[in-house]
Amino acid sequence: MIGPDFRRLLWATGIDNLGTGAFTAAVPLLTVTLTRDPRLVSLVSAAAYLPWLLLSLPAGALADRHDRAGLLWRAQAAQAVLVAVTAVLAACGAIGIPVLAVTAFGLGAGEVVFSTAAQAILPDLVAKPLLPRANGRQQAITTVTEQFAGPPLGSLLFGVAAALPFGLDAVSFAVSAVLVARLPRRAGPARTRSAIRDGLAWLLRHRLLRTLAILVAVNTFCGQLAAATLVLLATEVVHLDARGYGLLLAGAALGSVLGGLVNARVVARIGSRPALLTSLAVNVGAFAGIGLSRDAVVLGAFLALNGFVTTLWNIVTVGLRQEQVPSALLGRVSSAYRLLSWGLIPVGTLAGGLVAHGLGLRAPYLVAAAVRGIALVAALPVLIGPLWTGQRRV
Repeated sequence: MIGPDFRRLLWATGIDNLGTGAFTAAVPLLTVTLTRDPRLVSLVSAAAYLPWLLLSLPAGALADRHDRAGLLWRAQAAQAVLVAVTAVLAACGAIGIPVLAVTAFGLGAGEVVFSTAAQAILPDLVAKPLLPRANGRQQAITTVTEQFAGPPLGSLLFGVAAALPFGLDAVSFAVSAVLVARLPRRAGPARTRSAIRDGLAWLLRHRLLRTLAILVAVNTFCGQLAAATLVLLATEVVHLDARGYGLLLAGAALGSVLGGLVNARVVARIGSRPALLTSLAVNVGAFAGIGLSRDAVVLGAFLALNGFVTTLWNIVTVGLRQEQVPSALLGRVSSAYRLLSWGLIPVGTLAGGLVAHGLGLRAPYLVAAAVRGIALVAALPVLIGPLWTGQRRV
């Protein structure tokens, strides 16, 4: 049975991500009022993901060595202070590209710590048989708030005053910090140096998880390559205004919400491996469809499809890690996995700006679809091999 501690984490996640969704919609809208250069637009987005490259391994060591609940609330509190300062600067008209980039980096650093600790603490809050259900609920509430409810709210608030979405995000971080501070306290015994080394070494010895990490690295690189200039594709090619852009993101989130809600049933019916392979293959087609879309309805439909399958394969891979990695190593292995899988996101974001600048605003999604397809074909020998369950060292 899923108890009150998990529900507290679930509520904290939802409240936090409501503000984050508003912030996510407001930042590109504010950015395009300052510049129309795709390279600068992508620079702000890259700054938000750079901490995944720089801080993933130390964050995993912290999650295994220190009290995970303490890490959660401290990360949220620091993010609340940072975004509150940004809201004041936006209200005073003293914000520019450098300030946005610094804010994005700081919030990204907090997210690395929060996300790593949240994944590591989850098996302490619910029994292993309930992990798919718990992960699905976490993913669903994250999607509902961050992608469905938050972006339209952020767009509407931005239309009233540029500072309002940032203020909402600050409040959401503060409330989330209060909730996660009440989670049970547990500290791990790992030492920092060995924590970083052992987590990475464990992952590299596990052939399936290692392959998935590399495949996800390619996919997230391509995802950011494509999505970094989505705001320009939506506003300049499909001709949406700020409200329309927020609704587009909300419509796209519907697919992610559905993926989070039905994932356990899908996996139970067809199995984890078929679910993963199907979602990865459909994802390639969805990216091609986004790049070729001619109107907002078609664009939103392909974005929704992409959200559904992305949520599905994300939940499957997170569940695999939580099931197969020992609890004492989970924070370190998860951070090593994310270093490999998310470390290329800043590079992909900058590459997306360059591709859009040189080849047009549709090109990033088409290039990303081709690269994702090639990567999936290359990974198939491992994904369809005999390593899916019961093997840790290969």
